[in-house]
Amino acid sequence: MRFYILLFFTFLYLGASAQSNYKEDSEAILAVLESQRMAWSNGDIETFMEGYWKNDSLKFYGAGGITYGWKNTLSRYKEGYPTKDHTGKLEFKINALTQINSDAYYVMGEFFLKRHVGNANGIFMIIFKKINGVWKIIADTSC
Repeated sequence: MRFYILLFFTFLYLGASAQSNYKEDSEAILAVLESQRMAWSNGDIETFMEGYWKNDSLKFYGAGGITYGWKNTLSRYKEGYPTKDHTGKLEFKINALTQINSDAYYVMGEFFLKRHVGNANGIFMIIFKKINGVWKIIADTSC
């Protein structure tokens, strides 16, 4: 009987711990996205890119195909959004934030750009991974 009681409390603890981690992780991930939203809306693409993994293995997949690496992704953003009129004001709608494993999540959502050069919107799916204790985007599909 003691074994079953111990087993019950172990599962109860593990379930509560997983929920606690999800809450903390999702808040941290949403904070990264909010920081990116603010930077983008200020026309600051370099600060926006701080949410991405600074590595040649970063993958960005958009309408123009796949881009590998942080520097190439930064260049692509700067080319596509050369002025504040092009970056505009960014808003997100998060549709799903789902845990893949203990140090990775995917986020699915919609983005909305209000701009002087014409509004734009689309969808995205990004993968966050905790690297050296910090949540970073390691893959981004936006269109």
